[in-house]
Amino acid sequence: MQLMRIDRPIGTLLLLWPTWWALWIAGDGHPDWITVLVFTVGTFLMRSAGCVINDYADRDFDGAVDRTNQRPFALKKVSKKEALLLTLVLCILAALCLLPLNRLTWLMSIPALFLAMTYPFTKRFFPLPQLYLGLAFSFGIPMAFAAVSNQVPMIAWVLLAANTLWTLAYDTIYAMADKEDDLKIGIRTSAITFGQHDITAVMLCHLGFDIFMIIAGGMIQASIWYWLALPLVLVLQYIQWRNIRTRDRKICFAMFLRNNRIGLIWFVGLLLHYWLGHP
Repeated sequence: MQLMRIDRPIGTLLLLWPTWWALWIAGDGHPDWITVLVFTVGTFLMRSAGCVINDYADRDFDGAVDRTNQRPFALKKVSKKEALLLTLVLCILAALCLLPLNRLTWLMSIPALFLAMTYPFTKRFFPLPQLYLGLAFSFGIPMAFAAVSNQVPMIAWVLLAANTLWTLAYDTIYAMADKEDDLKIGIRTSAITFGQHDITAVMLCHLGFDIFMIIAGGMIQASIWYWLALPLVLVLQYIQWRNIRTRDRKICFAMFLRNNRIGLIWFVGLLLHYWLGHP
């Protein structure tokens, strides 16, 4: 359970919000509830599998980082074999979730699985592993459209671009909290790559995210209820900017967690659009 981060649901929530955005848009406000359930369970399982393989990949580093030195591998509570077996079981269970869905969704799951399983290893060589994570965290979007409408329209890719930039923003803030430790152990992160421009990069990513969400709103001819989410999100992003300027690790981690509210606000905006403002 600790390997799967069941006690830390923030990652599952950050994965669920964009997936639910996509399901509601693809279903024109009325997605099939079986499909919603399948994607919700599948998201939990794949996030859990991603956490296990991440700890497996970082097993030689986590003990040297304050935030991760209590993880099961760092405490030598699990073996490599146990972690790999758990990853396999979780992936099989996630694959079973695909059984009620169409062939296109099955095909879309292949790159999604590849991205999820390879992300932890990109920290060894890729200067922006958080960008790679953004793609991994976003592939539920085209899969959702494929499952609901058996096609992947342009708005799916607009949402994927939005979510990729949002993930890059909040996970860079997350990496800012570990920057000193990551420099010592020699792994790559966007916070290290951006250097003294890390805060500017975070805010530019937030800006790109906002622009793509505005484009998505235009594509669905969103009502005022959707647009009311935008100023609320901008306020939260401004609060993040004010706080991460301290570069204090505890404050940065707290600001990372606050991104859950941004995902929720956009989802509520979509719900209200379809319930109250959509003909």
